[in-house]
Amino acid sequence: MPEFKLEKVSSGFASMVVQEPGAEGIRSCYACGTCTAGCPVRRVNAAYNPRKLIRMVLLGMQDEVLQGKEIWLCSSCYTCQERCPQGIRITETIIALRNLAAREGYAPSGVSMQAKLIKDQGRLYALDEFDDKKRKKAGLPSLPSEVAGATKLLDEKE
Repeated sequence: MPEFKLEKVSSGFASMVVQEPGAEGIRSCYACGTCTAGCPVRRVNAAYNPRKLIRMVLLGMQDEVLQGKEIWLCSSCYTCQERCPQGIRITETIIALRNLAAREGYAPSGVSMQAKLIKDQGRLYALDEFDDKKRKKAGLPSLPSEVAGATKLLDEKE
């Protein structure tokens, strides 16, 4: 865990997180560790620890949480959430933390790049003739090249 420095504590951080959709129950965590014990990401990366992230939020370690890479490691598999004895929506809490980090400008460059691609093209990669032929073969309609809907949706969020 990062070094805890009292002068860097944000007393309102937990309250800010609780206001985010999905993170309302974070204060019910009693640090049992069930979330971490069942986490498949934790099995391959010891740096990822959902329990530690929740504790850091509750301790007011805003900079460490939002600027750190740990919140971006979650695979959103919902294992932690399904097993939590307190019913905390851990995956949604991690997503809420990612949203807060992105609003503060701490999203990894890949996330920003993906958002730009979706805004500009309506998808993460351009569809070509090959993709269209596969869709037709599967009995699916062609996808429009028009991305106004995605652009409009993203413009409204800014």
